Amino acid sequence: MLAHLINGISLGSIYAIIALGYTMVYGIAKMLNFAHGDVIMVGGYVSFCFMSYMNVPAPIAVLLAMAICTVLGITIERLAYKPLRSATSLAVLITAIGMSYFLQNSALIIWGANPKAYPNIFKDIEAFEMVGGARVSPVAVVAITANLVIMIILTLFTSRTKMGKAMRAVSEDKGAATLMGINVNFTISMTFAIGSGLAAIAGVLLCTAYPTLMPTTGSMPGIKAFTAAVFGGIGSIPGAMIGGILLGVIEILARAYISSELADAIVFGVLIVVLIFRPTGLLGKQIHEKV
Repeated sequence: MLAHLINGISLGSIYAIIALGYTMVYGIAKMLNFAHGDVIMVGGYVSFCFMSYMNVPAPIAVLLAMAICTVLGITIERLAYKPLRSATSLAVLITAIGMSYFLQNSALIIWGANPKAYPNIFKDIEAFEMVGGARVSPVAVVAITANLVIMIILTLFTSRTKMGKAMRAVSEDKGAATLMGINVNFTISMTFAIGSGLAAIAGVLLCTAYPTLMPTTGSMPGIKAFTAAVFGGIGSIPGAMIGGILLGVIEILARAYISSELADAIVFGVLIVVLIFRPTGLLGKQIHEKV
């Protein structure tokens, strides 16, 4: 049981890092970036190329993947989403789905459809043994630690820095933020940049934990991370972390004690139950608008 819980928290930490990108973009731009899961895939491929073809050390490869995904996130926002700032939600949603397919098929053309074996970054580090005989893999320790560190940094960033306060202001009211001198377009672009940089970290962790890299690598984890964001309360940074961890634990326990085939159905079933009784998610707040 202890081993399953640790594995669930580790997987949930990866979901949480991905969910932070979803929740930040939705909380500030009020849109669902369904291409976010494919940015994860790009981060995995970029780090794979640097480590496998150029023999770049893993830490530097991760930083380079973060830089490239950050630029990619800004480019996607400028080209695909900025022109639709005043468009309907349906138009933005269709564009996001189209961008997702564009990234998948671009990866298919560049890297091919054959699965690639992702390098084992922690091959020289043995698993840690805990009380009770449970063994914890290095990637689990790194995933949990990275999730906590990113969560703390993002919380401090949004509450203490000028840019973080600007993001919160844009989230509350774009019109009022513009009147106060905040560059709304730049603020939204920086939100995409941060979310895409986090997606690169999640892509590396995901490919290290499950070392098979394909153009569809980020699709299912991206959907589950979006589920985690909704579960915890989309728009809430702590909610993304809590939702991701709970989702990971539920998935691992379902695979271990119920059925590996039904695990995904159980995960989405739990989400449905939560949304029936609490539509805003665990930490989401219900907002009343005067009309």
